[in-house]
Amino acid sequence: RVQLVESGGGSVQAGGSLTLACTVSEDIVGGSCMAWFRQAPREERTAIAVTDYIGRTSYKDAVLGRFTVSRNHNKNTLYLQMNMVRPEDTAMYYCAATSQTACAKLWDGDAEYWGQGTQVTVSS
Repeated sequence: RVQLVESGGGSVQAGGSLTLACTVSEDIVGGSCMAWFRQAPREERTAIAVTDYIGRTSYKDAVLGRFTVSRNHNKNTLYLQMNMVRPEDTAMYYCAATSQTACAKLWDGDAEYWGQGTQVTVSS
């Protein structure tokens, strides 16, 4: 069973930076579509970045230009570099993975594998 484990969450002041990591139990990082989601209190979980199996990444407008997704295939890890964070970035952050053929479905929240989430809190 594939497992995804997020780490790196915490508290940060507005304008600061934080890096989240998603470590995968099997070597699927290089061959899967993966995404970062977030869920703020009383809101639905939504995708903020989707990266396909060859590394092309699309971002939600709210994070475009501030957040960057990268992969380390040797470590089976997906990263989310968060810069210039804002209080509205406060949320539980999740990573997810799915097969190459279902990449577009990630934007609809349709994924085969999910992590347990890591909390990010941004103070003003």
